[in-house]
Amino acid sequence: MDHDNMHNMPQPSSSMTNHTKPHMMMMHMTFFWGKNTEVLFSGWPGTNSGMYALCLIVVFLLAVIAEWLAHSRILRGGDAASRAAGIAQTAVYTLKTGLSYLVMLAVMSFNGGVFLVAIAGYAVGFLLFGSTAFKKSSDDQKTTGLLPPSSGCVC
Repeated sequence: MDHDNMHNMPQPSSSMTNHTKPHMMMMHMTFFWGKNTEVLFSGWPGTNSGMYALCLIVVFLLAVIAEWLAHSRILRGGDAASRAAGIAQTAVYTLKTGLSYLVMLAVMSFNGGVFLVAIAGYAVGFLLFGSTAFKKSSDDQKTTGLLPPSSGCVC
């Protein structure tokens, strides 16, 4: 990389260095730990510990809701093949995808706490809505492909 022309780069104006103006936070490109971060929106959560805790809760809930939508009956389809059912399925899929992208963008803040709560949110969401841990046995037979074929062949 050529660093010879670095001195020609524009320097911040005096108005940008004034502490009464909004400050520009540095974008991290490696994981870091701490509450002083920006997630999803400029200046949020900032440097306040309470807002950072709220940020972690929001990211966790976004991940849980995305998993819930991913495993919802509407998204899996079902027996209804009407146009309205297809539109509802598309709307739920779009919402799930949007929430998943929001979680991805939050993780791109490279904050270690945000990363951990996103993973925990997806894990809790899958545990509650996708795994067989909390399903009745009658639900398992309808929703999973773990049963042998109806012909009796176990090949």
